[in-house]
Amino acid sequence: MPWLLSSTPHPPSPSPSQRHCERTAFAFYCAVRDQLPAWLLEDMRSMEVFLWDDGHPRAFSPADALMYALVHDHQDYARYLLRSFSVKALHVSQCGVCRSSGSAHLHVAVRYNRTAILGLMVDAAPEGWRQEYLNSCGGCAHGADAGKTAVQLAVELSRPDCLLLLLAHGARPQSLEAALLRLAASGAAERRDARHCLDLLLLFAPEPEPVALRRLQDEPQRWQYLLGREVFGWLSGLAPPPLLLQALRTLAQSVPGQMSHLPAFLQPHRELRLDFPLPWKQTET
Repeated sequence: MPWLLSSTPHPPSPSPSQRHCERTAFAFYCAVRDQLPAWLLEDMRSMEVFLWDDGHPRAFSPADALMYALVHDHQDYARYLLRSFSVKALHVSQCGVCRSSGSAHLHVAVRYNRTAILGLMVDAAPEGWRQEYLNSCGGCAHGADAGKTAVQLAVELSRPDCLLLLLAHGARPQSLEAALLRLAASGAAERRDARHCLDLLLLFAPEPEPVALRRLQDEPQRWQYLLGREVFGWLSGLAPPPLLLQALRTLAQSVPGQMSHLPAFLQPHRELRLDFPLPWKQTET
């Protein structure tokens, strides 16, 4: 009977002010999606667009706009925001659920594989703050990327272009074990990108992580098959790495962020494909 059913209170109807914020935010979302000119989007953002946040309307910030530009790959608008507002555009507002903040823009850039905008963001970060920014973890405790750095996410999603850009600008090379597991679990279509991510970590990491070494030692036949005898040998400590690899490591670690000093096949750009074999691949079987 109706009166025996549990009565769940209905959420209050949105106020006219909240509905207005939702309409303007959605209109702005559609405008960014449709790749309208940057000057027009900025006029909308600064004069017409509001967000409903914690029970109150607030102006749509440059950081909010950059998030939309990332989702829709609007590179011109992202460039305008970063040139005009710099750190302010990279600052992430607190999450309305857990009241935390973090490097949400980096994570969205990696998840959507927005390499061009990611490069603009890294260049816009001040030199003294850049490494801290690149190595920060996702701030929302309830989010899918909580506690992960952008490098960890790039490895998990097999985003070699994003990973190269992050590592070349000083992000900490980590998650070698995750890269090995990703390679082992990848199908034929994904294996190339997973191997590229592993190669990049091996290039920039000063030495393998102990947990990754234990995994290699526990299943030597499996990893020898996946990596090849040469790579497995020096990665597990049975043989020294090739001299060319050691030279590239030294160069990569001594001048991060100065990619002009690296070989052309390691320089990031929008259409980067790591087709050139890294030195240890030449002797694999």
